Amino acid sequence: MTFSLYDASAPVFVNMLTNMRAWLDKAAAEKAEVDLLEARLAPDMKPLPAQYQMASDSAKNAIARLCGIAAPAMADTEASFAELKQRCDRTIAFIESADREALAASGDREVELLFPNGMGYRFTGRDYLTGFALPNFFFHATTAYAILRAQGVSMGKPDFLQHLGPPNIVPDA
Repeated sequence: MTFSLYDASAPVFVNMLTNMRAWLDKAAAEKAEVDLLEARLAPDMKPLPAQYQMASDSAKNAIARLCGIAAPAMADTEASFAELKQRCDRTIAFIESADREALAASGDREVELLFPNGMGYRFTGRDYLTGFALPNFFFHATTAYAILRAQGVSMGKPDFLQHLGPPNIVPDA
């Protein structure tokens, strides 16, 4: 069995977005939502909702660019945990709807990433996914996690990797 760009992208994005969704439930059980919505790690960084929005954008845009289709537009207006969870759900649904074969075969597809100032990058699909899309996605996911931790939400590495479930190797008693 070949490890494809599908394997390196869609399940990775879905797992982390699912984890991120669960972090909001944990945060809501421990802290006032209103305090967390404006929380950020540094004054020049975007607050928690923007980290979720940018993680979502990174994932959905990566899948769309690799498949050669349009990503769904999302307005970045989420102002509550419920709306951020819905954003995660919509992003996951889009990723799961992508053509698995088109995504798997996108390694040599040319991907152009243009910034508003007209500058940008040209990649192969493989290089775009591994050199830009995944690192950018995990930057925002990790920043969201770090914001919640810095605000005192009791999360640890098991929350970041909760998609793994409980260990599947258990020593004999």
